[in-house]
Amino acid sequence: MPDKVDVAIIGGGAAGLMCGLTAGRRGKRVRVIEHANRVGKKILMSGGGRCNFTNTGTTPANFLSANPHYCKSALARFSPGDFIEMVDAHGIAWHEKELGQLFCDDSSKQIVRMLLDECADAGVQVQTSCRIEGVQKMADGFRLETSSGTVECPALVVATGGLSIPSMGATGFGYELARQFGHSVRPTRAGLVPLTLSGTHQQRVQDLSGVALPVESRCNGQAFRADMLFTHRGLSGPAILQISSYWQPGDDLRLDLLPDRDAL
Repeated sequence: MPDKVDVAIIGGGAAGLMCGLTAGRRGKRVRVIEHANRVGKKILMSGGGRCNFTNTGTTPANFLSANPHYCKSALARFSPGDFIEMVDAHGIAWHEKELGQLFCDDSSKQIVRMLLDECADAGVQVQTSCRIEGVQKMADGFRLETSSGTVECPALVVATGGLSIPSMGATGFGYELARQFGHSVRPTRAGLVPLTLSGTHQQRVQDLSGVALPVESRCNGQAFRADMLFTHRGLSGPAILQISSYWQPGDDLRLDLLPDRDAL
């Protein structure tokens, strides 16, 4: 006999766990299914292991979407302040680094533990090392064939994330499932990523690896003033990660290493 739940969530990242605990608090029987051996792997590695868990300056203007109104409802229903209250309730010490970016004082493991504890309190079952082998639409919901058995549910949430870090288990499963059910999928491209240099450009900066400085990055009418970090492979830091969402190969990207100063 298949296991029956009210809500099945594919993906055990931050989105999947937050969705799970929210549904669980509403009295739903919830199962979060994660194909990796642990949940929250991207949380664990982000922010140098200390996790930039929210930003106090987050507004709808910070989100890139063909529908600029898409995120307004979500941000109105659950604000950065609401997440900070949860973090404080779990006794997790944090600090503001810059521009409203909040990081754990100790470890991102605390955020993952917090989300798992909240899911447990809401009665949510979190299942790891479980592969989705097939999804079928039924008259009253969905049927999931997994490596651990069959799950049936009236509501299915796909929170698998994108293709950003394949070495950590990221796959295109979510896109494939969307196509299976007739959704159109826009071409994917990198965003919020470092820039990798090669050849002469890399040789020029490789001795600066580990050095950071405030810069202004500009591309396609967008500009960000924040820190840039030289790495052994190229350029990173907030100024680069932000502008990367607006840059495509061949575009003109400019870096002002002395913003508001005359180098002459």
